[in-house]
Amino acid sequence: MTILNRLKLKSRMILILGLMALVQTGLIGLFALHYLQQSLDEQIGQRALHVAKTIAAMPSVVEAVEGGDIRYLQPISLLLAEKTQARFVVIGNINGIRLAHPNPYKIGQSMADDEGDDSAEALVHGKGYISKALGSLGWSMRGKAPIYSEDGHKVVGVISVGYDLNRVAEIIQRYRLTLILVIIGSFVLSALIAVWFANHFKQAIFGLEPEQIARLFEEQKATLGSVREGIIAINAEGKVTTFNPAAVETLGLPEGTQLSGKNIKDVIPDSSLLDVLKSGIPQYDRELWLNDHTFVANRLPMKQGDKITGVVSSFRRKDELDQVSKKLTRIQQYADTLRSQAHEYSNKLHTIAGLIQIGANDEALALIGQESRSHQKLIRLLLDAVPDPILAGCLLGKYNRARELGLRLKIDPESRMTELPDHLPREQLVSILGNLIDNALEATLHSDNAAGEVTLSMSDFGNDLIFEIEDQGPGIDEAEQLRIFEKGVSSKAKEGRGIGLHLVKNLLDNLGGTVTVEPASQLGSRFIVYIPKQREQRSVQAE
Repeated sequence: MTILNRLKLKSRMILILGLMALVQTGLIGLFALHYLQQSLDEQIGQRALHVAKTIAAMPSVVEAVEGGDIRYLQPISLLLAEKTQARFVVIGNINGIRLAHPNPYKIGQSMADDEGDDSAEALVHGKGYISKALGSLGWSMRGKAPIYSEDGHKVVGVISVGYDLNRVAEIIQRYRLTLILVIIGSFVLSALIAVWFANHFKQAIFGLEPEQIARLFEEQKATLGSVREGIIAINAEGKVTTFNPAAVETLGLPEGTQLSGKNIKDVIPDSSLLDVLKSGIPQYDRELWLNDHTFVANRLPMKQGDKITGVVSSFRRKDELDQVSKKLTRIQQYADTLRSQAHEYSNKLHTIAGLIQIGANDEALALIGQESRSHQKLIRLLLDAVPDPILAGCLLGKYNRARELGLRLKIDPESRMTELPDHLPREQLVSILGNLIDNALEATLHSDNAAGEVTLSMSDFGNDLIFEIEDQGPGIDEAEQLRIFEKGVSSKAKEGRGIGLHLVKNLLDNLGGTVTVEPASQLGSRFIVYIPKQREQRSVQAE
């Protein structure tokens, strides 16, 4: 094996194909020669038996055998041998003693003395048969037939007719020489085919040797395994040919899942890879939502000449900071709540302490009761209407944030949000409401005509979750309402604005929801969010 590995691909193919031709042609030739020899032996044997039966049926021969007439049988046997082109015709009596033989000195001797065959099958059982034996005249194919008496009731002798097998050997030798020539020709032809195929094959593999290809394959596997981006490649039929562990992990599949050979539709039903495969137009830096994360995907067609042979896609998380941000969403909400409450209660405590110091005990008690009743009312409303702790914590934090800004977040007492579906990511819902409430608070805070109130109404009746946030800001022009959700568009002329509503729109798109904006009943704007409870079975556009 080591010597074979040292050879070039062309030399290996010539050697391997040549040996295959030699082995195959040799085996076929040996089988053909063996079959030919058996066939010739069978034909000669049948001919010998037929001649023996014919002679045994001749009345003159039967009469001569019964009478032991050697003078008649000897010349007739020689004549019959010549006429039938047999090597010999031997006639024996009932005891197997020769009555006629090409060698006169053998007459009167037993037919079994030189071939070991006592002719019992013919003399005892009365049956003709074929045998191959080495007799006094060499190897021959013999046919033996019993001689019956004239009345046909008993066996009186035996006829043995033999044909020389040297002719068979000559025929086999001639075919053997032909076979050797065919084997040599097959080897030469296989060598020529190997040279042509090796040249064609090496062009297809860019002139690389098999060991180089194996090394490159291992390097590719190691490279794909080390890349943290998900990578998937498909062929012209849409079947997965290459993928790395990061792709399996990103798609949320069990570790060790094998994707090779699967149709991309079975892995990702709405994959954009098929669009690229059809159009041949690459796609760069396409944002998509996958497994509760924003990713950026690149999709490039693979071409061989002008023919598209497949598509490869890489997809990665948009920003590592986004991952940390999403993981800290809940902590941030709780921190905002605690900060707002600490700041507000600090002010209240100072006021109560001042009232006690000046002796206004009744006023201090009234203030404490008012604060207690206000918070208890809000907490009871949240416990009854919003049992989900994450959403309730977010609303409580925004309530305290509003009070900290000198505003009021009013939650409609008829609100109800008790049927949040399990599949709805809470951090996305918190991000949507948080951004809309923050925008409403900021708009209300900077409005001269504002009464300082932002209203929130929630409903989970029907097939959608509905949230209405109404502010008392300056409102949004009708022309701006169509652009307000675009990235970088904001009614506030400050750098870095226009991100919150764009994020809200993207999150709702991934949830299958919508958001509309309209003028409020008195002044300001009303944002209405619709999120379906039963999300449509949409495939993640990762590829």
